[in-house]
Amino acid sequence: MRVSVPRWLIVLLAAVFSGYHLVLAAVSLDRFDDPWPVVACMVVYVVVTVMVLWPSGRARMPVWLAAFALAVSVVMPLLVTSQLDPSQKNGYATWYVAAIGTLMVIVATRRRQGFAWLGVGFMAVHGVTWGGLGAVADLGVVGSVSWVAFAHAMTATLTRAGRETREFILAEHEAADWQAAQEAHVNERQYRLLQTSRTARPMLQEIVAQGGDLTPEQRQECLHLEGAIRDEIRGRRLLDDDVRREVMAARRRGAVVSLLDEGGIDDLDARELRRIHQALAEALHGSSADRIIIRTASGGGDDAVTVVGLGSADLSSSALGRGVAAEADEDDDGDEVQLWLQIPRSVPERAAP
Repeated sequence: MRVSVPRWLIVLLAAVFSGYHLVLAAVSLDRFDDPWPVVACMVVYVVVTVMVLWPSGRARMPVWLAAFALAVSVVMPLLVTSQLDPSQKNGYATWYVAAIGTLMVIVATRRRQGFAWLGVGFMAVHGVTWGGLGAVADLGVVGSVSWVAFAHAMTATLTRAGRETREFILAEHEAADWQAAQEAHVNERQYRLLQTSRTARPMLQEIVAQGGDLTPEQRQECLHLEGAIRDEIRGRRLLDDDVRREVMAARRRGAVVSLLDEGGIDDLDARELRRIHQALAEALHGSSADRIIIRTASGGGDDAVTVVGLGSADLSSSALGRGVAAEADEDDDGDEVQLWLQIPRSVPERAAP
C-alpha cells in the first residue's frame, strides 16, 4: 500500500512557518531605529516565499527563481543588521536568520541544493563577520544550516528512491510482458499442434494401416493436407472452420491457394473477424479461379484483407474478337483476374429506420 502526503499540506506547513517569521519581525519592529528597511525585507520575503511555494508543473525549481531566492537571502542580513547593534541582545529582531533558513530549505527541497547552501553559507559568514564567532549560536545560524542539510539529505534520498521505484516498475512491466509473450507463444504452439494433429492424423493412420502403399488419390490428398498445415502457420487469423473447408475444396478441384497473414487483422475483435471469415468463405465458394491469393493488408488502411483469383485467359474468344489469332499479344498468354475482393476492416452500422 502506498502512503503519500498531499502536496497542499506540505505547502501549507511551509507557508505557516514562513508566516511565523513575519510575525516575529512585526513584533520586533520597535527595536529598530529605522524600521523601513526591515519592512522592505518583510515585503520581499513575502514575495519570494509566495513564488517558491506557488504550485507548478515541475518539482525542480527554475534557475532564475532559485537565483532570486539566493539574492533575497543575501540582501536581508545586510539590511536588517544595519539597524541592529551586535553588542546587545536583539531577541526576535534577528528573525531573518530563521526566515532565510526556511527559505533555503524550500529551495533545497525543490532540488536546488547548491543555491540553498550558498544562501545559508553567506548568512553564516555574515553572522560571524557582524557579531563574531560566538554570535553564530545565538543567532540560530547552526539550526538553519542543520535544516538545510536535513532537507538536502531527504531530497537526495527521496529522489534516489523514486528513481529506483521507476526502475522496479519498468522491470516489473518488462517481466509481465515477457511472461505474457511466453504464455501466448506456448498457447499458440499448443493450438497449432492440436490443429495439425486434427488435420493430419486420419491420413497418418491410413498411411500406417496401408504400410505406406498409397493410391495416387491418397498421395494427392497428402499434398492438400500439407498445404492445410502450411496455412495454419502462414494464415493464422485468416482461418476458421468455414474458410478451412472452402480452401480445401478449392485445392481438391485443382486450384492453388495461398494465404498470408502479416498481422493486419490482429487488432480486430471477434465480431469483425467473423464478418471477414464469412466473406472469405463466400468468395472461395463461388470462385472458379485456378490460383487464389488471400493476404491481409499491412500498414493500416480501410481494407483488412485482399483476395485475388487468377485464371487462364480464353485465347479463342480473344482471337475471335480480333479476327486473327496470330496477332494476339503476349499478354493474352498470361493469367486474367477472375476474382478481386477487398474486405474492409469495419462496416458502419446502419441507422435504424
